Amino acid sequence: MSTDLTGVNRLDRPAALDGPEAPRTTPPRAAVHAASGHRLGAAHPRQEGPADLRLVPPALAAWATAALMPDVPDGWAAGVVTGALLLAGALLLVPPRGRSRVPVAALLLCVAASATSAALHGADLERGPVPELARRYATVTAEVEVTADPRLARPRVRGDRAVPPSVLIEAEVRQVTEPGGTAVTTRTPVLVLVDVGEEGGQRSRTPPAPSRWLNLLPTTRLRVTARLSPPRNRGDRIAAVLRVQAGRQAPMSVSRPSAAQRLAGRLRTGLREATEDLPTDARALLPGLVVGDTSRVTPDLEEAFKETDLTHTLAVSGANFTIVLALLLGPPGLAQRSERRGLAPRLGLHLRTTALLGAVLALAFVVVCRPDPSVLRAAACGSVALLALATGRRRSLLPALATAVLLLVLYDPWLARSYGFLLSVLATGALLTLAPRWSAALVRRRVPPRLAEALAAAGAAQAVCAPVVVVLSERVSLVGVPCNLLAEFAVAPATVLGFAALATAPVAMPLAKSLAWCGGWPAGWIARIARTGAALPGAGVDWPGSWAGAALLALVTVGLLLVGRRLLRHPWWCGLCALLLILVVVQPPPLARVIKGWPPPGWRMVMCDVGQGDALVLAAGEGTAVVVDAGPDPTLIDHCLRSLGITRVPLVLLTHFHADHVAGLPGVLRGRTVGAIETTALEEPADQAESVREQAASRGIPLRQAAAGEQRRSGPLSWQVVWPPPSPPSAPTTTAPGTEGGANDASVTLLVRTAGIRLLLLGDLEPPAQRELARSPAAAGLTGVDVLKVAHHGSAHQDFAFLREVAPRLALVSCGEDNTYGHPAPGTVTALRAQGARVLRTDRDGAVAVAGTGRALRVADN
Repeated sequence: MSTDLTGVNRLDRPAALDGPEAPRTTPPRAAVHAASGHRLGAAHPRQEGPADLRLVPPALAAWATAALMPDVPDGWAAGVVTGALLLAGALLLVPPRGRSRVPVAALLLCVAASATSAALHGADLERGPVPELARRYATVTAEVEVTADPRLARPRVRGDRAVPPSVLIEAEVRQVTEPGGTAVTTRTPVLVLVDVGEEGGQRSRTPPAPSRWLNLLPTTRLRVTARLSPPRNRGDRIAAVLRVQAGRQAPMSVSRPSAAQRLAGRLRTGLREATEDLPTDARALLPGLVVGDTSRVTPDLEEAFKETDLTHTLAVSGANFTIVLALLLGPPGLAQRSERRGLAPRLGLHLRTTALLGAVLALAFVVVCRPDPSVLRAAACGSVALLALATGRRRSLLPALATAVLLLVLYDPWLARSYGFLLSVLATGALLTLAPRWSAALVRRRVPPRLAEALAAAGAAQAVCAPVVVVLSERVSLVGVPCNLLAEFAVAPATVLGFAALATAPVAMPLAKSLAWCGGWPAGWIARIARTGAALPGAGVDWPGSWAGAALLALVTVGLLLVGRRLLRHPWWCGLCALLLILVVVQPPPLARVIKGWPPPGWRMVMCDVGQGDALVLAAGEGTAVVVDAGPDPTLIDHCLRSLGITRVPLVLLTHFHADHVAGLPGVLRGRTVGAIETTALEEPADQAESVREQAASRGIPLRQAAAGEQRRSGPLSWQVVWPPPSPPSAPTTTAPGTEGGANDASVTLLVRTAGIRLLLLGDLEPPAQRELARSPAAAGLTGVDVLKVAHHGSAHQDFAFLREVAPRLALVSCGEDNTYGHPAPGTVTALRAQGARVLRTDRDGAVAVAGTGRALRVADN
């Protein structure tokens, strides 16, 4: 008979390290062995009693208190603390008639402690000179200490311009000096916003690499000159925003980061170097799986992970820590069994030594992976379990989770408002409570045990987390569970191999690269799952992104679970429901057209609803289309093309380089075969023109310029470029004839013919260019067109004489709902209607499709 390392006989001590506090409801050992059906009894006797929920109410009460306190006046906070303490004291001092008063008193003490902690942390935001200086928008010289890894904000489109990216750095102001003033020592949390869109005071053709700021490590001290401003939202964990102009100053280091952070930085850098030669998706994903480094994750890959509910794999969480601890302690399923596996028992380590090594691993895990909410939650849960291991107490994971939540919200009350922390706790709670029950139910219905566990884990996490996710994304994923199931088998090998590469990179880079190459295979598999799932037409459905919408989704989820429980008894009904779900997700084009009526049969052109911008799709055959402009958002144009079933684009024509026409180009290129990209000759704005060139070069797509007189054909579609005029051979690419109005007047203008329909697409032409076009040789072919894409989103800047000459039957306006420009202008709409045109606009009608023929023109909206 084998003996554990503590000298306690395994079969004589059925539950690992159970002390005298084990619940009395534990079944007798003999009964457990007898029920096993084996001659020698159960090898892994599980003797669990009811779930221990005693710590759950205090943890939830402390969490709720910490979440509410930032919006409560100081007087109310003091009242909450005083009232809770008085009530708790009364319950403890009055002779009890039962034990029910002690848990209530403990809950009240936790509320008082949480309110006190939240009030003290809130007071930090008003202490010192920084808040007052921020209210005055003062320019100061500050010494700040970096507290988290810098991150690059995603570029945004504002009007026709792309807002330059910014580096966001969480920090603490340690010393602040006004011009002509004295230095004041303080400790105030702030957000440093570094504008990296300009270099040397001049706008460059491309945004400069912000690596000097992005490579800063936590605990580094910097001296910066910045303008202070108040935080955007009340209740944030920062007292002010420091805006730094990167083009005017480089980061001036006052002191180096700590030794631990330097080591962590070397490890993270080594992992990035080891993955440098991997394919694009694997190179981006493997550091994210291992240490949460998502700096290489492209926007389209990030969007695919969001669509498939796989974003949690990019955030280091308890799964990563579990894998690390499993190497030391063995599988987490043995937490309540008598056997231990892993390296510790094989090395002859006692329990306390094992717990100490686990604590060191937890600390290293937090330092290297950074103390994000999910990392802190995982490390805290692991630490509680390790403490139970060291003291010989029962390792019950649900009390460990409650203890971790309680300790973390007391230590950092701001976590109570973190969506990441909320999702992490909900997912963990679902795995500890719902997943085992669902897994057992599936096993009873003859589902293989491993498949049952995987299905139950993915389903439980999805069911519990979906109402919170929908608040953030306003979308419910229908492919989240299958995508998580398929990805689950690759996460563990990718993480283990990635951690091995991380550890070996500083001492043996060739070995680290080999390990990273091996880890790149499962990482690439996860990326392919995300991209494939996101590309499905019915990957998700839009849902109200509010807490009312979350409550509605929770009710729907409960209803589906109740119905599903009954359906499990009827395999045929389960199969029918699965088939219906597959049809909803895949949406075969013929079936989708019948059910949704979109796209209409025989459609010739679609004006996509992409917000304040332009994107048109011209049918050129089955699954084939010419795309004219891409709008401001890659996700919106990609969604439009997917709804039309477009997989091949022989030509993308960008009328001009304003961001509301070209920033969505990655969405057009996503998962489609693109033959060529054609643009105007005027490369303005320069940064957007350079971005288009880089995207074309990275994918090997030919890039050419359009000029008046060019005629082309693709399938049933033909078009003629009528504007702008060709540039003289000596003219630079930054100028073009007839473009005195700038980039708008350089818009490529097309006269399109398809199925007897003539369409005039004006881009953003201003009145001067419209008048020049009316006098050009092509003007004779522009009169009496069937469809007009109104210039510049229907703005008031139109040449109305030119519009009378064009005299369209149908006028289409692409504009965003509630846009701040007032597009379309009432005068423009009135003028078009006065000459008999029907006016449709995307802000009210959504996407608009033109179908039929020249004589029988039909219009449909989505």
